[in-house]
Amino acid sequence: MRKRLNSRLSIAEKGVIYNSYDIVGDIAIIKVPNDNLEVATKAAEAVLALYPQKVKTVFLQTSAVEGNFRVRELKFLVGANKTLTVHKESGCIFKVDVEKCYFSPRLLHEHQRIASLVASGEVVVNMFSGVGCFSIFIAKKAFAKVYSIDINPTAYECMRENVRLNRVFNSVVPLLGDSKEIINAQLRGVADRVLMPLPELALQYLPCALKALKPSGGWIHYYDFEHATKNEDPIEKTTSKLKKHLEALGAKYEIGSFRIVRSTGPNWHQTVVDIHIR
Repeated sequence: MRKRLNSRLSIAEKGVIYNSYDIVGDIAIIKVPNDNLEVATKAAEAVLALYPQKVKTVFLQTSAVEGNFRVRELKFLVGANKTLTVHKESGCIFKVDVEKCYFSPRLLHEHQRIASLVASGEVVVNMFSGVGCFSIFIAKKAFAKVYSIDINPTAYECMRENVRLNRVFNSVVPLLGDSKEIINAQLRGVADRVLMPLPELALQYLPCALKALKPSGGWIHYYDFEHATKNEDPIEKTTSKLKKHLEALGAKYEIGSFRIVRSTGPNWHQTVVDIHIR
């Protein structure tokens, strides 16, 4: 993209454009410091030129991902003014409204990793499913039952459509509502595995994740956002906090694997810990 910008932007302007941007389906989402519209528009035109067959719309992201629905504010820049698209990855199809639903194309490896861990016949509870990415990957990879919960009505409707598009009717059960309420009402003690891919709420909802597991135990995949300076280990900070809460809840557990999923900002990391509950 920087090569494409050489003829459009000055050296000073090029220096303030972020190195990375997201492409979801045929929509690109870019960021520039201070939301400079003139620079953003030139960058957007460069993205269209770089992907003439793929990208039809470019938005500027003007806020962080925030709120209960995990959405970000977008400003239309160039192309077709639309927020609904269809994203394809690894044989799966996802209908997404980029303005009203959370979706990150940067989680592909994690979707694949979790799906590879699920054994045939397992029951999985996905507490924060969004448009259904983890759930559908699991259903396509293993013969498993997935209860797929989200509180966002738009994400839920997209999830229902994605279940249809991927032909996983018999495997994925979309559920609309707060996962804490749904688990307490109808999913206590059913799961071999629980996914918690919402770092902002994972610690608060940990007791509920334990309730969803079968009496014989199972796995919890716990995601977190961790701030760590150069001399700190984000994984160590996450596991230390997690152990403290599990012990307070009286859980018998073993820490399995763990990893940094991605960097989310200066000194900020998304982490995941796989916990086996005995």
